[in-house]
Amino acid sequence: MPSAGAGKAGTADWYRNFGTVDAPGSSPCYAEWSLGIAGDPGLIRRIDEWPHNKRQPLLILAAARFLGAGITPYPEFREFLLARWDEVTRIVLSRATQTNEAGRCATLLPSLAGIAAAEGRPLALIEVGASAGLALFPDKYAYEYDDGTSVTRLAPGPDARPAADGPPVLRCTVSGAVPLPTELPEVVWRAGIDLSPLDISNPDDVAWLEALIWPEQDFRRDRLRRAIAVAQQDPPLLVAGDLNEQLVALAAQAPSDAALVVFHSAVMAYLDASERQAFRATIGRLAAERGCHWLSNEGHTVIAQADGSVVVPEMDEARLRGRFLLLQDGVPAAIAGPHGQSLEWL
Repeated sequence: MPSAGAGKAGTADWYRNFGTVDAPGSSPCYAEWSLGIAGDPGLIRRIDEWPHNKRQPLLILAAARFLGAGITPYPEFREFLLARWDEVTRIVLSRATQTNEAGRCATLLPSLAGIAAAEGRPLALIEVGASAGLALFPDKYAYEYDDGTSVTRLAPGPDARPAADGPPVLRCTVSGAVPLPTELPEVVWRAGIDLSPLDISNPDDVAWLEALIWPEQDFRRDRLRRAIAVAQQDPPLLVAGDLNEQLVALAAQAPSDAALVVFHSAVMAYLDASERQAFRATIGRLAAERGCHWLSNEGHTVIAQADGSVVVPEMDEARLRGRFLLLQDGVPAAIAGPHGQSLEWL
């Protein structure tokens, strides 16, 4: 993300970087569109009329997809954007990139199961930055962990009430001594906090979740639909508000006989240094008073702390580029694929 006030060149660079670094391996369509926008001064000028935090490539691309943009060459996509610019603007200004990737449960599960086993108790889960809360159901999904020589499979029991056509199967390649569980942990309570939670009973919110998935990734779209079907059977408690203002009160609602785990994925980038510091202080308070556990699953850009230090000073930043660092109670545990596709245990 360019710095605030980066101006027109900064916005074009942002789109060019997305089109050359982030998108090509996952979406040739988004790569072409982003590079097209980067080289289109007229569109860059329009985008620069939006607030800085609304100029990110994924947001405008998802807005266009939400409105029905197909996988087309850039000239046709540009015509679509210009023809419906007022609608695109309305969606960009009213929505956020709230990708709710259930696949991340595959990289969180070993830690969650380990906590449940160590505590000898079921889990109570709070996700901050929960979107629609689909990552709050690690006990309801099926898993396949592939270490290159064998596949470990886990599935919810019959009492987990899977969706009629089956829960999503979350596939993850693993390396290192990943402590894979032999069974899924029991979750007795689940809740989430988001500035603007998405409602899985609202067709527009569901359509927005689908629009956030990159065009060619049909397997993620199928996974999302199956995860939504699971969540609709027993919707989680979702609280609207700032995570620093809501966390303590929400944690107080968790059953005292369960092991409380607070977790988040790709959230800290949206907080400034003082907000991150406040969040860490709150987690510390919950750990001291309640024995709360903390799972942080974040990209390399948010490792820097308020004092300029880094969480893992001995780790080469390039090793994390494009992946997440999973911290368990503040200690680096693994490097994870951003959508849960891989887990390298440290």
